[in-house]
Amino acid sequence: MSSVSRCLWANSSDRMAAYHDTEWGIPAHDDAYLFEMLLLEGAQAGLSWSTVLNKRENYRDALDGFDWEKISRYRQAKLNRLLTNPGIVRNRLKIASTVRNARAFIAVRDDFGSFDTYLWRWVNGKPLANRPKPADPLPTRTDLSDRISKDLKRRGFTFVGTTITYAYLQSVGVVNDHTTTCRAQRAGTAQARETR
Repeated sequence: MSSVSRCLWANSSDRMAAYHDTEWGIPAHDDAYLFEMLLLEGAQAGLSWSTVLNKRENYRDALDGFDWEKISRYRQAKLNRLLTNPGIVRNRLKIASTVRNARAFIAVRDDFGSFDTYLWRWVNGKPLANRPKPADPLPTRTDLSDRISKDLKRRGFTFVGTTITYAYLQSVGVVNDHTTTCRAQRAGTAQARETR
């Protein structure tokens, strides 16, 4: 694992480095990916990102491939089974939030045509590039994350506080916080994830 030309946080493991290099800060426009990251960021609340990232494939298996239609129909028996799954974070509120967030996600898609349209309108379709220096602390919230968090909650989402929302914005490339010395920053996070 090389630490050359990468944001410092990404050097803790090969998995974190791969996530940094291929996902974090890259503009995402695929609703399936946007939903997956919304659920994973919510699961992270109070935990490290590496904990959730290490459980990502377990979540994919447990949550029917992050299929929002299927998740929106989960009943209590399914939630009870998820609570016994050692491969995911077994927090009752977080597990229940997957159903609520799937339903809210569907409602946003109904209102805007896609979650992508809803999310990217907050920045007029253009990612915010902050270009912090390597030693600069990254923000944990901003006015933008405050506003989006408030709106998501109004629309019925849970586990979308301003800190979680800011991490989400970073993860899907609405905000690009790659440092000035990071090769991903210099490359302009080359490719966007397109809507399928």
